[in-house]
Amino acid sequence: MKLEATGLRVSYRGTTTPALDDVRFTVAAGEFVAVVGPNGSGKTTLLRALLGLVPATAGQVMLDGRPLGDWSRRALAETIGALPQREEPAFPLTIEEAVLMGRWSRLGPVAPAGPADRVAVAEALARCDLANFERRGTDTLSGGEWQRVRLARALVATPRLCLLDEPTAALDMGHEMELFELLRSLVRDGLGVLVITHDLNLASRYADRMVLMHRGRVVASGMPVEVLRADMLSQTFGWPVAVTQWPDGTPQVHPLRRPDATEAIPRASFPI
Repeated sequence: MKLEATGLRVSYRGTTTPALDDVRFTVAAGEFVAVVGPNGSGKTTLLRALLGLVPATAGQVMLDGRPLGDWSRRALAETIGALPQREEPAFPLTIEEAVLMGRWSRLGPVAPAGPADRVAVAEALARCDLANFERRGTDTLSGGEWQRVRLARALVATPRLCLLDEPTAALDMGHEMELFELLRSLVRDGLGVLVITHDLNLASRYADRMVLMHRGRVVASGMPVEVLRADMLSQTFGWPVAVTQWPDGTPQVHPLRRPDATEAIPRASFPI
Protein backbone atom coordinates (compact mmCIF):
# COMPACT_ATOMS: atom_id res chain seq x y z
CA MET A 1 0.00 0.00 0.00
CA LYS A 2 1.53 3.30 -1.13
CA LEU A 3 0.27 6.88 -1.32
CA GLU A 4 2.11 8.85 -3.99
CA ALA A 5 2.01 12.39 -5.36
CA THR A 6 3.71 13.29 -8.63
CA GLY A 7 4.15 16.80 -9.98
CA LEU A 8 1.57 18.05 -7.51
CA ARG A 9 0.61 21.71 -7.77
CA VAL A 10 -2.04 23.45 -5.63
CA SER A 11 -3.00 27.12 -5.81
CA TYR A 12 -5.40 29.06 -3.62
CA ARG A 13 -7.71 31.76 -4.92
CA GLY A 14 -6.36 35.27 -4.43
CA THR A 15 -2.69 34.21 -4.33
CA THR A 16 -0.07 34.44 -7.04
CA THR A 17 2.35 31.90 -5.57
CA PRO A 18 1.26 28.23 -5.50
CA ALA A 19 0.93 26.58 -2.11
CA LEU A 20 2.48 23.44 -3.64
CA ASP A 21 4.69 23.50 -6.71
CA ASP A 22 5.80 20.32 -8.51
CA VAL A 23 5.81 18.24 -5.32
CA ARG A 24 6.78 14.58 -5.51
CA PHE A 25 6.09 12.57 -2.39
CA THR A 26 5.48 9.00 -1.25
CA VAL A 27 4.60 7.19 1.96
CA ALA A 28 4.14 3.45 2.07
CA ALA A 29 2.90 0.86 4.54
CA GLY A 30 5.61 0.05 7.08
CA GLU A 31 7.31 3.44 6.64
CA PHE A 32 7.54 6.45 8.97
CA VAL A 33 7.89 9.74 7.07
CA ALA A 34 8.18 13.12 8.81
CA VAL A 35 7.41 16.32 6.88
CA VAL A 36 9.10 19.42 8.30
CA GLY A 37 9.60 23.02 7.30
CA PRO A 38 8.81 26.62 8.27
CA ASN A 39 5.30 27.95 8.77
CA GLY A 40 3.61 28.44 5.41
CA SER A 41 5.89 26.03 3.58
CA GLY A 42 2.99 23.89 2.31
CA LYS A 43 3.05 21.02 4.81
CA THR A 44 -0.66 21.10 5.71
CA THR A 45 -1.66 21.73 2.10
CA LEU A 46 0.31 18.62 1.13
CA LEU A 47 -1.56 16.51 3.68
CA ARG A 48 -4.91 17.90 2.53
CA ALA A 49 -4.04 17.25 -1.11
CA LEU A 50 -3.03 13.68 -0.30
CA LEU A 51 -6.48 13.20 1.26
CA GLY A 52 -8.25 14.74 -1.72
CA LEU A 53 -9.51 17.69 0.33
CA VAL A 54 -8.03 20.38 -1.93
CA PRO A 55 -8.01 20.19 -5.74
CA ALA A 56 -4.73 19.96 -7.60
CA THR A 57 -4.15 22.27 -10.55
CA ALA A 58 -1.46 19.91 -11.87
CA GLY A 59 -0.09 16.47 -11.08
CA GLN A 60 -1.95 13.69 -9.38
CA VAL A 61 -2.23 11.59 -6.24
CA MET A 62 -2.25 7.79 -6.48
CA LEU A 63 -3.24 5.32 -3.78
CA ASP A 64 -2.20 1.71 -4.30
CA GLY A 65 -1.65 2.44 -7.98
CA ARG A 66 -5.08 4.00 -8.56
CA PRO A 67 -5.93 7.71 -8.89
CA LEU A 68 -7.31 9.06 -5.64
CA GLY A 69 -10.49 10.17 -7.41
CA ASP A 70 -11.29 6.53 -8.24
CA TRP A 71 -11.65 5.71 -4.54
CA SER A 72 -14.93 6.22 -2.71
CA ARG A 73 -14.79 8.33 0.45
CA ARG A 74 -15.77 5.27 2.45
CA ALA A 75 -12.94 3.16 0.98
CA LEU A 76 -10.49 5.99 1.64
CA ALA A 77 -11.65 6.23 5.25
CA GLU A 78 -11.06 2.50 5.72
CA THR A 79 -7.56 2.78 4.23
CA ILE A 80 -6.27 6.11 5.54
CA GLY A 81 -6.62 7.46 9.06
CA ALA A 82 -6.21 11.22 9.41
CA LEU A 83 -5.65 13.69 12.22
CA PRO A 84 -6.08 17.32 11.09
CA GLN A 85 -4.22 20.17 12.72
CA ARG A 86 -7.19 21.98 14.24
CA GLU A 87 -10.53 20.68 15.43
CA GLU A 88 -12.88 21.29 18.33
CA PRO A 89 -15.85 19.09 19.30
CA ALA A 90 -19.10 20.62 18.05
CA PHE A 91 -21.05 19.25 21.02
CA PRO A 92 -20.20 17.23 24.15
CA LEU A 93 -19.60 13.52 23.70
CA THR A 94 -18.12 10.83 25.84
CA ILE A 95 -14.61 9.79 24.88
CA GLU A 96 -15.95 6.41 23.76
CA GLU A 97 -18.51 8.09 21.49
CA ALA A 98 -15.88 10.41 20.02
CA VAL A 99 -13.52 7.55 19.19
CA LEU A 100 -16.36 5.37 17.88
CA MET A 101 -17.02 8.01 15.23
CA GLY A 102 -13.81 6.80 13.59
CA ARG A 103 -15.56 3.50 12.79
CA TRP A 104 -18.17 5.10 10.52
CA SER A 105 -16.63 3.67 7.36
CA ARG A 106 -17.08 0.15 8.71
CA LEU A 107 -20.41 0.70 10.48
CA GLY A 108 -22.23 2.90 7.99
CA PRO A 109 -24.30 5.94 8.96
CA VAL A 110 -26.95 4.26 11.14
CA ALA A 111 -25.76 0.76 12.14
CA PRO A 112 -25.25 0.28 15.88
CA ALA A 113 -21.79 -0.56 17.21
CA GLY A 114 -21.17 -4.25 17.70
CA PRO A 115 -18.77 -6.19 19.94
CA ALA A 116 -15.92 -5.91 17.41
CA ASP A 117 -16.35 -2.13 17.30
CA ARG A 118 -16.28 -1.87 21.09
CA VAL A 119 -13.11 -3.96 21.21
CA ALA A 120 -11.48 -1.74 18.55
CA VAL A 121 -12.38 1.37 20.57
CA ALA A 122 -10.98 -0.14 23.78
CA GLU A 123 -7.73 -1.07 22.03
CA ALA A 124 -7.35 2.39 20.49
CA LEU A 125 -7.98 4.06 23.85
CA ALA A 126 -5.44 1.83 25.57
CA ARG A 127 -2.84 2.58 22.91
CA CYS A 128 -3.35 6.31 23.48
CA ASP A 129 -3.16 6.09 27.29
CA LEU A 130 -6.90 6.65 27.70
CA ALA A 131 -8.00 3.28 29.12
CA ASN A 132 -10.85 3.54 31.64
CA PHE A 133 -11.70 7.06 30.44
CA GLU A 134 -14.54 5.93 28.15
CA ARG A 135 -17.34 7.72 30.03
CA ARG A 136 -15.54 11.00 30.53
CA GLY A 137 -16.93 13.93 28.53
CA THR A 138 -14.92 15.56 25.79
CA ASP A 139 -15.86 18.95 27.26
CA THR A 140 -13.80 18.13 30.37
CA LEU A 141 -10.53 17.37 28.54
CA SER A 142 -7.32 19.35 28.42
CA GLY A 143 -5.82 20.17 25.04
CA GLY A 144 -3.38 17.27 25.30
CA GLU A 145 -6.09 14.80 26.33
CA TRP A 146 -8.29 15.87 23.42
CA GLN A 147 -5.33 15.37 21.08
CA ARG A 148 -4.94 11.79 22.27
CA VAL A 149 -8.68 11.15 21.79
CA ARG A 150 -8.37 12.37 18.21
CA LEU A 151 -5.43 10.06 17.60
CA ALA A 152 -7.40 7.12 18.99
CA ARG A 153 -10.24 8.00 16.60
CA ALA A 154 -7.79 8.00 13.66
CA LEU A 155 -6.53 4.53 14.63
CA VAL A 156 -9.82 2.83 15.52
CA ALA A 157 -10.69 1.90 11.94
CA THR A 158 -7.39 -0.02 11.66
CA PRO A 159 -6.18 1.89 8.56
CA ARG A 160 -3.19 0.92 6.40
CA LEU A 161 -1.85 4.49 6.35
CA CYS A 162 -2.15 7.30 8.89
CA LEU A 163 -1.60 11.01 8.15
CA LEU A 164 -1.15 13.28 11.17
CA ASP A 165 -0.78 17.06 11.21
CA GLU A 166 1.06 18.28 14.34
CA PRO A 167 -0.10 15.34 16.51
CA THR A 168 2.03 16.39 19.51
CA ALA A 169 0.51 19.87 19.76
CA ALA A 170 -0.49 20.54 23.41
CA LEU A 171 1.11 17.29 24.63
CA ASP A 172 3.51 17.30 27.54
CA MET A 173 6.97 15.76 27.14
CA GLY A 174 5.97 12.32 28.44
CA HIS A 175 2.92 11.97 26.22
CA GLU A 176 4.83 13.44 23.28
CA MET A 177 7.44 10.70 23.61
CA GLU A 178 4.75 8.05 24.15
CA LEU A 179 2.99 9.14 20.98
CA PHE A 180 6.12 8.84 18.86
CA GLU A 181 6.92 5.48 20.48
CA LEU A 182 3.36 4.37 19.65
CA LEU A 183 3.68 5.48 16.05
CA ARG A 184 7.02 3.72 15.74
CA SER A 185 5.50 0.47 17.07
CA LEU A 186 2.57 0.79 14.64
CA VAL A 187 5.03 1.21 11.78
CA ARG A 188 6.78 -1.98 12.88
CA ASP A 189 3.37 -3.69 12.65
CA GLY A 190 2.98 -2.50 9.06
CA LEU A 191 1.20 0.87 9.32
CA GLY A 192 2.45 3.65 7.07
CA VAL A 193 2.77 6.96 8.96
CA LEU A 194 3.13 10.51 7.71
CA VAL A 195 3.67 13.08 10.47
CA ILE A 196 3.84 16.82 9.99
CA THR A 197 5.85 18.23 12.85
CA HIS A 198 7.91 21.24 13.92
CA ASP A 199 10.01 19.07 16.22
CA LEU A 200 13.03 18.31 14.07
CA ASN A 201 14.75 16.32 16.78
CA LEU A 202 11.88 13.95 17.49
CA ALA A 203 11.40 13.48 13.77
CA SER A 204 15.09 12.67 13.43
CA ARG A 205 14.97 10.04 16.17
CA TYR A 206 11.85 8.22 14.96
CA ALA A 207 11.37 8.74 11.21
CA ASP A 208 12.77 6.49 8.52
CA ARG A 209 12.72 9.39 6.10
CA MET A 210 12.32 13.16 6.37
CA VAL A 211 10.96 15.62 3.82
CA LEU A 212 11.96 19.28 4.17
CA MET A 213 9.62 21.79 2.53
CA HIS A 214 10.04 25.47 1.79
CA ARG A 215 7.76 27.81 -0.17
CA GLY A 216 5.65 24.98 -1.53
CA ARG A 217 8.52 22.84 -2.74
CA VAL A 218 10.41 19.83 -1.44
CA VAL A 219 13.97 21.05 -0.92
CA ALA A 220 15.37 17.85 0.62
CA SER A 221 14.21 14.28 1.12
CA GLY A 222 16.04 11.31 2.58
CA MET A 223 17.30 9.85 5.81
CA PRO A 224 17.45 12.33 8.73
CA VAL A 225 21.23 12.59 8.48
CA GLU A 226 20.86 13.63 4.82
CA VAL A 227 18.17 16.26 5.46
CA LEU A 228 19.21 17.82 8.77
CA ARG A 229 22.24 19.76 7.57
CA ALA A 230 23.08 22.99 9.35
CA ASP A 231 23.60 25.03 6.19
CA MET A 232 20.34 23.90 4.58
CA LEU A 233 18.27 24.31 7.76
CA SER A 234 19.72 27.76 8.51
CA GLN A 235 18.79 28.93 5.03
CA THR A 236 15.34 27.30 5.02
CA PHE A 237 14.25 28.55 8.45
CA GLY A 238 16.07 31.88 8.25
CA TRP A 239 17.84 31.24 11.55
CA PRO A 240 21.30 29.89 12.37
CA VAL A 241 21.44 26.38 13.78
CA ALA A 242 24.04 23.87 14.89
CA VAL A 243 23.74 20.14 14.21
CA THR A 244 25.25 17.60 16.58
CA GLN A 245 24.84 13.84 16.79
CA TRP A 246 23.81 11.22 19.30
CA PRO A 247 26.28 8.33 19.65
CA ASP A 248 24.16 6.32 17.18
CA GLY A 249 24.64 9.02 14.54
CA THR A 250 21.16 10.53 14.81
CA PRO A 251 21.40 14.27 14.08
CA GLN A 252 20.03 16.78 16.58
CA VAL A 253 19.35 20.42 15.75
CA HIS A 254 20.08 23.35 18.07
CA PRO A 255 18.99 26.92 17.26
CA LEU A 256 21.74 29.43 17.97
CA ARG A 257 21.39 32.87 19.49
CA ARG A 258 22.05 35.68 17.06
CA PRO A 259 25.46 36.63 18.55
CA ASP A 260 26.53 33.00 18.06
CA ALA A 261 25.85 33.16 14.33
CA THR A 262 29.34 34.51 13.65
CA GLU A 263 30.93 31.51 15.34
CA ALA A 264 31.72 28.27 13.59
CA ILE A 265 28.81 25.83 13.65
CA PRO A 266 29.96 22.73 15.55
CA ARG A 267 29.26 19.24 14.34
CA ALA A 268 30.57 17.39 17.36
CA SER A 269 29.02 14.27 18.86
CA PHE A 270 27.45 14.08 22.29
CA PRO A 271 29.72 12.45 24.87
CA ILE A 272 28.93 8.81 25.52
